[in-house]
Amino acid sequence: LSIPNIKCFSVHCEQTTNVYHEIIVPFLRRMSNLEKLSLNLDISVRNTFIDGNDLKQNIINHLSLLKRFEFHICSNIYNSNQIHLQSKEDIQHTFRDFKDDQVISYIDHFEEREWRLCHIYLNPEKLRYYYLVTNHFPGGLFTCVRKITLKEEHPFEHEFFLRIAQSFPFITFLTIENSKSQNNKLSKESENNNQVCSTIKYPYLTALTLYFAHDDYIEEFLIHTKICLPDNTVHINIYLEQLERVTYNFTRDATRINCAKLRSLCLNGYRLPEYAKNYFPNV
Repeated sequence: LSIPNIKCFSVHCEQTTNVYHEIIVPFLRRMSNLEKLSLNLDISVRNTFIDGNDLKQNIINHLSLLKRFEFHICSNIYNSNQIHLQSKEDIQHTFRDFKDDQVISYIDHFEEREWRLCHIYLNPEKLRYYYLVTNHFPGGLFTCVRKITLKEEHPFEHEFFLRIAQSFPFITFLTIENSKSQNNKLSKESENNNQVCSTIKYPYLTALTLYFAHDDYIEEFLIHTKICLPDNTVHINIYLEQLERVTYNFTRDATRINCAKLRSLCLNGYRLPEYAKNYFPNV
């Protein structure tokens, strides 16, 4: 059945969907008078990434009155090492007819997991969700995004966190998943010299999850000369043993200032030792 009364429609979803072609596309086609469409989706696909050809064949060509189409689609494929997939150049070429907008596309490859992701989007300033951020992230300004996950099989260097702070200036929820140690840690290890590396600010950060982060990235956020945390607003999810290692069992001066700023901790079911409570006066 047609849904002729809808002229403007948006789908913004944080969760991954595997029913894009089966449910979402047929539903959109029913909106015969649609003039403006916005899609912000994370899509699990089997054999091929969502690209410009897919959008034209399955959506645009069926909505003759469509005047404005905004999207950020992250399509992901598992067991990708066994499949011949489009390259970044192949993907970008499918948007050659999208003359009014500059479509950004890039591909992430997680070799250990046999998992690939393809991002296609335009108008970064209007996007509400950005599903995964890796070292391949091309930058841009995403003023509406409040929650991101940084995930990689290769190290995040200090400069990467600066790019993230600049691209997502209003980020409040941040998760880091990376088990690889930093390559350039030693060149900026001095904890008493601000000139070694620029201090990064995340002024709106309220929640930081570090369960699957290497100790180097915990240091990034707890050593105050690397990242300056806002006062008494940040909650951290972290394993107690991680916290003990990075703070030298709650004696390290370099992490003391940021730890004193923390509002709360979740230690995966454990309680903060009594002798450590002075190290976290606001927790």
